[in-house]
Amino acid sequence: MQDFLRQILTCWILAQRIFKRGQVLMRHTLIREFLKKQVITKQFSVLPVFIRVMVLLLALAPVINNEPVAAQDPIPDSEHDYLVTLETRYGNMMMILYDETPMHKENFIELAKAGVYDGNLFHRVIEHFMIQSGDPSTTNITPAWDQEIIPPHVPAEINPKFSHRRGTVGAARYGGERNPLKNSSPTQFYIVRHDRAAPHLDGEYTVFGQVMSGMEVADIIAEKPTDERDRPLEDVRIKRVKVEKVKRSDIMKFYNFSY
Repeated sequence: MQDFLRQILTCWILAQRIFKRGQVLMRHTLIREFLKKQVITKQFSVLPVFIRVMVLLLALAPVINNEPVAAQDPIPDSEHDYLVTLETRYGNMMMILYDETPMHKENFIELAKAGVYDGNLFHRVIEHFMIQSGDPSTTNITPAWDQEIIPPHVPAEINPKFSHRRGTVGAARYGGERNPLKNSSPTQFYIVRHDRAAPHLDGEYTVFGQVMSGMEVADIIAEKPTDERDRPLEDVRIKRVKVEKVKRSDIMKFYNFSY
C-alpha cells in the first residue's frame, strides 16, 4: 500500500511539471512529431501511467533542460534551419526549404512570417499531379501586411540536383515567351503528389523545398472534386503558415533528411 501511494505521489509531482511546461513544449513541432511517431504506440499505451510519465520526461529532457523551444529570431545558420508548417483543416504539412535556392527560401519565409499565405485557397488542384496555393487575392483574412513586401518576381534558381517527386515544393510561374528567364511567381507554389508525376517540369521550374511530413493532407486535397479550371468546388484553405527555428540535427533525425 505504501508503494502504491508513493507511486501516486510521484505521478502527481511529475504531472505538475508536465502541466507547467506542457503547453510550451507542445508548440514545438518536432516534439509533436516525436510523440506521434515514436511514443504513442500500442506497446507504449499498455504501460502503467507511472512508467509512461517517466518515459515522456526522459524523452523530453534534452528540450526541457537545454534547448529553448521557441526562437524569437528564426534565422537559419550552420546549426539551425527553418521548419515551415502549413496548417489546414485536414491536418498539417511540414516542409523544409533548400539552402541551394536562397532567394526563394528567403522570400517564402519573409512572406510567411508576414502572414501573406494565411487564409489562401488551394486554388488549383489536379488529382494525380499537384496542389497549388499562394495567391494572396484568394485569402479570406483582411491583410495586415504591406503590399510592397511582395516582389515582382523571384529570379529562377533551377538546380539539376532537385527533380519533381512526391512532396516536391516548386515555384509556379508564367510560361512561354512572356517569361524567357523562367522567373518564379513571388508567392504561388505547388506541391507534387506522385513520384515522377511531372518530369516535364524538371529543369523548367524552380524546386525550392520538400514536404517532410503530412503528405496525406495533400492527398486529401488533391482528391477534392474540381471545376473546369481545376479549382476545388469546396474551398480548401491554408489556415496559417508557421515558421520555426530548429536544429538541423533534429531535422536530420526526425525526418531522415541529409543536408
